[in-house]
Amino acid sequence: MGEKSLHKKIILGLQHVLAMFGATVLVPALTGLDTSITLFCAGTGTLLFHLITKKKVPVFLGSSFAFMVGITAVIGDSRIGDPDFLPKLAAVKGGLIVAGLIYAIFSIIIKLVGYEKVNNLLPPIVTGPIIIVIGLRLSATAINSAFYLQNDAGEMVFSLKAVLITVIVLATCIGISVFAKGIYNLMPILFAIIIGYLVCIPLGLVNLDPVKNAEFFSLMDSNIKSQLFLLPKFNLDAILAIAPISLVTLIEHVGDITTNSAVCGKNFMDDPGVHRTLMGDGLATAWAGLLGGPANTTYSENTGVLAVTQNYDPAVIRIAACIAIVMGLIGKFGGFVTSIPSPVTGGISIVLYGMISSVGVRILINSRLNFGNSRNLMIAAIIFVLGIGCDSIPITDTVSVSGLALAAVAGIVLAILLPVGKDDVLQIDNN
Repeated sequence: MGEKSLHKKIILGLQHVLAMFGATVLVPALTGLDTSITLFCAGTGTLLFHLITKKKVPVFLGSSFAFMVGITAVIGDSRIGDPDFLPKLAAVKGGLIVAGLIYAIFSIIIKLVGYEKVNNLLPPIVTGPIIIVIGLRLSATAINSAFYLQNDAGEMVFSLKAVLITVIVLATCIGISVFAKGIYNLMPILFAIIIGYLVCIPLGLVNLDPVKNAEFFSLMDSNIKSQLFLLPKFNLDAILAIAPISLVTLIEHVGDITTNSAVCGKNFMDDPGVHRTLMGDGLATAWAGLLGGPANTTYSENTGVLAVTQNYDPAVIRIAACIAIVMGLIGKFGGFVTSIPSPVTGGISIVLYGMISSVGVRILINSRLNFGNSRNLMIAAIIFVLGIGCDSIPITDTVSVSGLALAAVAGIVLAILLPVGKDDVLQIDNN
């Protein structure tokens, strides 16, 4: 694709913001951290990542769900305004900073050992199924948002209204993606969200309270300022609860960068190198910890946007990062995006998460793997069942291993132990 004008890049960047927003603000909502700080950390952390990776990798960093277990273990039920919240937040800051530094240490090790050894540990028979699992693991979240609404009792119930909105959002997204021409072809997600939002208004599903209740300028809030300038506390219990989770998310990071490479048709594992992407992710997490936000991580939602729009310009992601920073500073803007009804974001998520799994299928097809071969079948089978069937495996009272990480480890080990046969790859006769 040719060079896009600035206003087109801004529109493309806005799509990335809308894709990441729901998941990014959900983490602080569940853990008690501040939403404005979280958005600011996501935007600035993404810019830091791009600086470290030579501005080559179109990745957006949002809130990591994996670290929620450790953060919740430290903060508990304490919330902003409680007398014990700030001391607990200081301990969370220290734990996240250490977690980010663990990323940095591993990035140095990979740089010294070499990318080739990492690449040998992640053949297509491992990366393909893992990427499929990444999308499928997220599918339940998309369905729940798409087909269910909250009733007066606060319960999520199946709703025909939600189904109608989801169908309209999906039809708009698919129709524009397939049939639209020019710049309109690059905006299926944005148009789908706008159409879905407008449909929700007469149905009474748009709640503007988040806009009314938000401060115009977030830093006017004394609670936010007290969190931003709070010094971290390196408490051993908090570090042990939070930092070890980075050993799990390291594997997920490699999978996400592999996915991003496959979508963009470039080998980011080699250039700028997975050691740089790990360093960028780690320092962004440490930066978020310093300010009081949740750990950052590479976002599959935004990789899905890349696949849908087929625009892989990293500058668009940096524009999205700047928009996220503005949203973190201007409370009214963030409140408006918060008002987008869940069936709208759920319908978009169905497309995005499905695109991720489809990329995994493409890797398997392009690698010409022979699934009549028992070795390939066994590795894929174990990855699918462990990755989709296991939510998490508790290691200690505060640390657990996600099913995705368990599947990745199992796939890597099996790929090393099981001997490679001559019929692992299909032989294509070109005559």
